[in-house]
Formats: sequence, C-alpha cells, structure tokens
Amino acid sequence: MKVLALNGSPRMKKGNTALILDPFLEGMREEGAEVELYYTKNLKINPCQGKFICWTKTPGKCWQKDDMQMLLPKICEADILVLGTPVYLDSVSGPIKNVMDRMIPLVHGTIEMRDGHCRHPLREECKRGKVVLVSNCGFWEIDNFDPMIVQMKAWCKNTSREFAGALIRPHGEGLRPAMKMGLPVDEIFDAAKEAGRQLVKEGKMSLETLKIVSRELMPLEMYVQSVNDIIQYAIEAEIKLGKASLNSLKKN
Repeated sequence: MKVLALNGSPRMKKGNTALILDPFLEGMREEGAEVELYYTKNLKINPCQGKFICWTKTPGKCWQKDDMQMLLPKICEADILVLGTPVYLDSVSGPIKNVMDRMIPLVHGTIEMRDGHCRHPLREECKRGKVVLVSNCGFWEIDNFDPMIVQMKAWCKNTSREFAGALIRPHGEGLRPAMKMGLPVDEIFDAAKEAGRQLVKEGKMSLETLKIVSRELMPLEMYVQSVNDIIQYAIEAEIKLGKASLNSLKKN
C-alpha cells in the first residue's frame, strides 16, 4: 500500500500538526504501508493559473515547471493521500490549497453526471484512493474544523476520492505546554498511531480512536489564559529586543 503525506504547516516538524501526523504515519508504517512524507515549505508549488492547458493542449500535464510535476504521479499512484494542515481562517493552509487546486490535471475537462451532480471524470491511469485530513487548531472548540471538513468532503467528491476521515486536534497550542506540565497526553499520540494501523489493516478508522485524538486537553478557561499569557510574553520580549537594538544603535 502506497501512502503519500503532505505536511502543510510552515513550522514543519516543530509544528503542532506534526505531533499528530507523525505518529499516525508511524502506525501506517508498522502495518507495512510504504509512506512518503513531504513538507510543503520545502517545495515550490505555484498557484493554479487557470489556463486549463492540462485539459486541452497537454492532457494530464500541467505547463508549470515546479514540484507538482514530481507530486502529481505520486498522488495518482497513492492508495491513501494524507493532508496535514493547521486551520487557517476556517480552511487549509495556503500551500495545501495550492496542491488541491493543482490536482486538476488528474481529471478530464469534460463533465459527467455522478450521484446527480456535475463532476469531472478521473483519468483512467489514476487510483480512486482514500484521503485523510490531519489538522490542528489554536481555538478550543472542535467545531472550528467544520468548514474545513465540509470543504474536504466536497473536494474528494470532485476528484473521485474517498474521504476516509479526519484526525483533528482542537486547542492544539496546548499540546506542548501540556507535555511540559506532565499532563497525560500520551494516549492522544497512541490513538493517532492506532488510527494509522487501523486504516491500513481494516480500511477505516474507528470513531472511538478518533475521539481520543480530539479529546479535551484542559478546561477552556485554563487554555485561554495560557494562550494569552504566551502571546503577552512574546509581545513583551519583542519590545525588549527592540529597545536593546535601539540602545545599541545609539551607542554606535
């Protein structure tokens, strides 16, 4: 089984998205899946220019010379596509959206009726694989993921893929502080790994496992105060740094 994973967080390995994505992929590897992981920050992926040359002049091939030329065949061959992204204004991060938009060479420009709706047919050489969303959000409430999940389900229908589910982590900014405070968070990472195992072995992830990934870390009031303290500390640190730089310039 081939798995292609994209981490769309600009913080890459150090981001909160990776805290859930990495054990999820490890669980898939443990069940024998062949997993490739790419960080979009390390790739050059331009926005779609809407020329539709990939439908007419060079069917199935985009005219832009960037890293999508490398990714498109891998996406086409993947049994499972994993999209990891923080929530950015109720949607995916910019690089992940670019990847989603740039996948139109994998469908025909013609239209067919499918399930009572206009769709573009998938190219014959591409697998009708599964898609999994792995996402982290800085807000406390789990319903902050709702717009993104609606978008992801619609996108899967348009690209002839199966939406296999989502590992979502609300108030994700609290994960690392919780780890430092010694709060019990290991079961969250263990559940993410178990979800990966389940998907490869059984073809689906259990609702019980996904609920553990999303479970409450700390009370709302504690989380809000913690985030506000961190932001205030960062602001004060920048002010001190600015004053120190100004004093250094004056001395020179």
